[in-house]
Amino acid sequence: MKKYVLIANLLIFSVAVLAQIKTPAAKQILDAAYKQATAQNKKIFLMFHASWCGWCHKMDSSINNPLVKKFFTDNYILTHLVVNESHNNKSLENKGADALLKQYKAFEKGIPFWVILDKDGKLLKDSFMKNADGTTGIIGCPASEKEVTAFITVLEATSSMKENELELIKIVFRQNEAH
Repeated sequence: MKKYVLIANLLIFSVAVLAQIKTPAAKQILDAAYKQATAQNKKIFLMFHASWCGWCHKMDSSINNPLVKKFFTDNYILTHLVVNESHNNKSLENKGADALLKQYKAFEKGIPFWVILDKDGKLLKDSFMKNADGTTGIIGCPASEKEVTAFITVLEATSSMKENELELIKIVFRQNEAH
């Protein structure tokens, strides 16, 4: 009997502790990224995403592909802000992330949306892309030839990646179109 009381008390304590864990605010996440970027002399690759977003998961999988992950981690502090969660997962959102998405004029553009910032938070590049008809869309998770080419151009401008590394990234991201 004592064993069951102990287990019940442990469960109650665990639930209470988990209830007190809060999702960090966007400012807290970005402050840590700025600090790390300054210490490591890197830029920040910030992605806005949500748990339900299939393309967000593809973007993460592509960046973390063992063939190319080192190219990204050598050049960027990779970080995420959670936005646009479903009603049941609102607690996953980072407070203030939606305001940043609005600041970058991407609130109604869809996710994933990413920006590249310098160590001081200055916007260097984003995932906006000009379409042939003059309209603006977002690259999101690059998949098509046009999207991947635009993504590679952004990486060239904001990193020290070499041509062969960029070519491998292109191959990895082009695989997203087939899936």
